[in-house]
Amino acid sequence: MKKILLTLLAASLALTLSAQDLLVIESPNLHCDDSVLVFVPQQFAFQYAAEYCVECCGDPEPVPALFLLHGWSGCYRNWSDYYDLQQIANESGFIIICPDGFYDSWYVNANDPDKMQWRDFFDKELYPQIKEKYYLDPEKTFITGLSMGGHGAINLFLDNPARFRAAGSMSGVLDLAYEHGRLGLSELLGAYDDPANKRHAEESAVNRIERAKDAGKLLLVTCGYSDSLYGASQSFCARCKELGVPYIEVYSPGTHSWKYWGYALKLHLWYFSRILNEENLGY
Repeated sequence: MKKILLTLLAASLALTLSAQDLLVIESPNLHCDDSVLVFVPQQFAFQYAAEYCVECCGDPEPVPALFLLHGWSGCYRNWSDYYDLQQIANESGFIIICPDGFYDSWYVNANDPDKMQWRDFFDKELYPQIKEKYYLDPEKTFITGLSMGGHGAINLFLDNPARFRAAGSMSGVLDLAYEHGRLGLSELLGAYDDPANKRHAEESAVNRIERAKDAGKLLLVTCGYSDSLYGASQSFCARCKELGVPYIEVYSPGTHSWKYWGYALKLHLWYFSRILNEENLGY
């Protein structure tokens, strides 16, 4: 009977539901609002409708979810400006969550407390609110991103691996030394060439991998081998191997470009789906 009710409810709402949400979070940690685009697979959208009846249909089932971070100079619309994320959500069965990392937040806490504390925003506001609103299950939740967002995704995973099943990086700045304090990093973390300033090294994912040593969770690193950040991905994976942290690295022809990232997103979802379904990954 429950299955019949769910089917009838889904059918009755199919013509009226919007599977895309725009959330605006007023954040004291950012000192401004953060806009978040959320793409719910159409086949699960009825669970989040106001008309959904828990008494009739029971508690909604957790749906696989992917936090997808943009790169430097981008915004929350970046990914959806280039690719049809609603179609990708429908095909993959993953909720896709695109927060605003702003032009150059680097997904870190700035030295100046009056500037963006993006890491605190994620920990205290974004993740808990999205988890509650969309019934996220950490065992079905993943995170990845491109370039600046690859750095952010891995670092947010390393802050608390229990929040995610796995994490990825596409063309990620996994060692901030590759940017030499450019692209807003010195404004956030202090002067790169100041010997007393350790934050650039401390914030680099390559120097924080020990946090994943006992988590037993996979890190996925992909990059085009014509990308200037190819070496950052290689050194990160070498450190994972040294520490015994499980990882998969995939290098292929490609540059630091949207053409590559569109390919990489489908690739990451393929791997995350196999992890989710406990399919063979060769080990």
